[in-house]
Amino acid sequence: MERGAPGVDFLEVHTENFVAPGGASRQMLLDAARRHPVSLHGVGLGLGSAVGIDWSHLKRVRELVDAVRPALVSEHACFSRVQRHHEAMHAHELLPIPFSADSLALLASQVDTVQQALGRQILIENLSAYVAWDEDAISEPDFFNALAAKTGCGLLLDLNNLLVNALNRGRDAEAAVLDCHAWLDRIDAGAVGQYHLAGHARLGDLVIDDHGSQVGEEAWAIYRHALGRIGARPTLVEWDNNIPSLQKLSSEVARARAEQGTLDRALIAPPPLRLSARNESAGRSGRVGHAVATMQEADDAAE
Repeated sequence: MERGAPGVDFLEVHTENFVAPGGASRQMLLDAARRHPVSLHGVGLGLGSAVGIDWSHLKRVRELVDAVRPALVSEHACFSRVQRHHEAMHAHELLPIPFSADSLALLASQVDTVQQALGRQILIENLSAYVAWDEDAISEPDFFNALAAKTGCGLLLDLNNLLVNALNRGRDAEAAVLDCHAWLDRIDAGAVGQYHLAGHARLGDLVIDDHGSQVGEEAWAIYRHALGRIGARPTLVEWDNNIPSLQKLSSEVARARAEQGTLDRALIAPPPLRLSARNESAGRSGRVGHAVATMQEADDAAE
């Protein structure tokens, strides 16, 4: 904050670290937002949770979005809340959802609700998952393509998550990279609004998405393929553990910029909101107004 961050185009923070109103942390984020575009990356809504949306948390997210006016807002394709003993319990973890028609319908409905409540498009990120569901019936890229088409949401492609999942399926490094290339070849490029890059760790036979080291060469190879197939997008280097100096972080940003520069193409901004037939019919029937009314009811209950 004192010296600035040369070469850094935008900052991303976890939404839940700043949802509490007032205080030094919130003020620091507001100060940072005056210097850089800010991306709010949520980990708490759990939009694939069958128990439904946590309206009190969504209210806090909306208040933060209104205060910060971020360039991007994103969440994960996951569930985190379940019903137990007549109460909703939060796992405080990003748990994988089935890639099924029922799961898609649930996630799409709740993404719709959040976009209407926030009054803007959000991006949904693919997950690093260490288990799979017997109910999986749709390929992951087809699932995300359908989600974007149904809701008009954008996609946040975490390229390290793709790599971690491929490695944990028992693929060697070379085969894992090719699997990730094939995944990217099937995604709707027009829906992609952002990339994440990160390092990972090996724990015996298990690969962990720990965000605690430099981006590996395999992930850079996947990024190059994404740039060629999809195009440049705002790119974040995630580093949440064993955080190094700003100089080292900046060198990772410089590497991402250099990879983009090899294509000799202009930076492509996130795609505009694409209203789906679902959204358009909602507007005609007053569905957005219903969502606002529901948020007002949540406000009243919270107060």
